[in-house]
Amino acid sequence: MKISIIKIGGNVIDYPEKLDEFIGQFAKFPGKKILVHGGGVMASRFGETLGVMPEMVDGRRITDSDTLDIVTMVYAGLINKNIVAKLQKFKQNAIGMTGADGNLIRSIKRPVKEIDYGFVGDIVEVNTPLISELLKLDIVPIVSAITHDKKGQLLNTNADSIASSLATSLAANHEVNLYFCFNKAGVLIDENNENSIIPLINEDIYQELKKENVIHSGMIPKLDNAFAALEKGVNNVWIGKADNLIFASKGKLSGTIIEKHRYDLY
Repeated sequence: MKISIIKIGGNVIDYPEKLDEFIGQFAKFPGKKILVHGGGVMASRFGETLGVMPEMVDGRRITDSDTLDIVTMVYAGLINKNIVAKLQKFKQNAIGMTGADGNLIRSIKRPVKEIDYGFVGDIVEVNTPLISELLKLDIVPIVSAITHDKKGQLLNTNADSIASSLATSLAANHEVNLYFCFNKAGVLIDENNENSIIPLINEDIYQELKKENVIHSGMIPKLDNAFAALEKGVNNVWIGKADNLIFASKGKLSGTIIEKHRYDLY
């Protein structure tokens, strides 16, 4: 079975007109597919209205018990069910899920080292038979960035990591492509210049650009997840603008292709 796993960023989710446009593209996306989403911008806004201010370290959210309640309500409730309802309009039989539903994704609470991230999950297991059966039934899973520890505790979990883990788990028995959609045209040499896109990047180029601080901040975990997925059998990884997803599905060069093979830069 050929499967596409598509991760969408909060920069699209937070704007109704952008989300509607993306949902239309996603509905047309061919074949078996899974959508993974977070929604950090919206969660922060809702938290602030309730007096719970977001606390971030290196772009990662510190999740205390109040914050966990908010992200669960926003990710698994408001955003997830809104996406499911919009897809039903396009005759896409979608089902909204957290990692706790059907024991889809089990995590452990991130160990405390230099920083205590609170109720944040590190993924240890994916229920691939369940997700495979849903896809066989032509049901489209919409997976939010909430997992569980199988001991009754929900955990806030990075959506890029969820997409990568689903992809690598399914790649053992299926042909899997992974798409990271966000607000930039792809991996850029100059983050303020959409025309400075790097169309193809391998691990050698990545390490070189990271040393030069061309690639930094939130792009680093995204690329780390991409290379980890390729090493574990995922067929292709694409990073680009949500607007260009449908072009990527047709094999057109519309973002950055992540290439696992190493070769001499010079």
